[in-house]
Amino acid sequence: MPVSWEPDVLGEGYEVATLTLAPDDEGELVASLVRYRPPTVEPQRPARAVLYVHGWSDYFFQTGLAEFWHARGVAFYALDLHKYGRSLRPYQTPGYTDDLQRYDQDLDAALDVVRTEIGPHGRVMLMGHSTGGLIGVLWANRHPGQVSGLVLNSPWLELQGSAIVRYASGPALAQLARFQPRTPLPNIDPGFYARSVEARFGGEWTIDEAWRPTPSFPVRAGWLRAITAGHATVARGLHIEHPILMLASARTVISPRWSEDMRAADSVLDVELLARRAVQLGSNVTVVRITGGMHDLVLSAPPVRARVYAEIDRWVSAYGWS
Repeated sequence: MPVSWEPDVLGEGYEVATLTLAPDDEGELVASLVRYRPPTVEPQRPARAVLYVHGWSDYFFQTGLAEFWHARGVAFYALDLHKYGRSLRPYQTPGYTDDLQRYDQDLDAALDVVRTEIGPHGRVMLMGHSTGGLIGVLWANRHPGQVSGLVLNSPWLELQGSAIVRYASGPALAQLARFQPRTPLPNIDPGFYARSVEARFGGEWTIDEAWRPTPSFPVRAGWLRAITAGHATVARGLHIEHPILMLASARTVISPRWSEDMRAADSVLDVELLARRAVQLGSNVTVVRITGGMHDLVLSAPPVRARVYAEIDRWVSAYGWS
């Protein structure tokens, strides 16, 4: 699938292509594929690639992740899903979908481009963070043989509070989602995760506030119903054939009050639930817990993210990717 690459907002070496998708009831849909291709003396065509998918109310900006893979001779691509980040249009409900399977077209279009660029025999690894991890495992389960493996960064595999909360809230949520799917639910994001990450709050990273606002995009009934349906599918067990690496923080700190401990823990998801659900994804799952890791592990403090990258290195070496 030929595409037109343009300079990306991330600067030198980063390019973006717009992928046209089938429209929905809000009109035209696009996804945005970012690639990292810094200038080189001689043209290169790597035989391996990583496709990264972001989380909820987010977009791709993790340049260190792109540089990590590039340094290992792996072509790096990142996908801003439709209605997120670079793909969000003014007439759209940010981040909204009522069915996670709708993202299949985003992933399929992106992978067509990746395979065109690295060749039909190249190997592709899918990498997902948080909601992107949930979307990725569901896609991989439906599309066996399409990728060589998955790297999951704090994937959102279960609702906070466990399946009991999901079951208890299910009937009321289904009713609301059926008749008023775009109804915003009460926003419970206190902004603590943003405070731990963003430079304007004392963190390390500069964020585009239009693409990753604080508080996050409104959670809507139809979207939450799609998420809980995805969680229920994971809970029944998936059958992903390829190796999976699931990385998560060693602990969760979720509190109605700010704590400096949130800079060294997952302040968004219950990591114990993630670890328990991860082993239900397939027959070959490696779970690694990262002491001091934040929700997005590659945004953690420098020594912590160095450990994250070292664990990824060790895992990919074991499967012949180094």
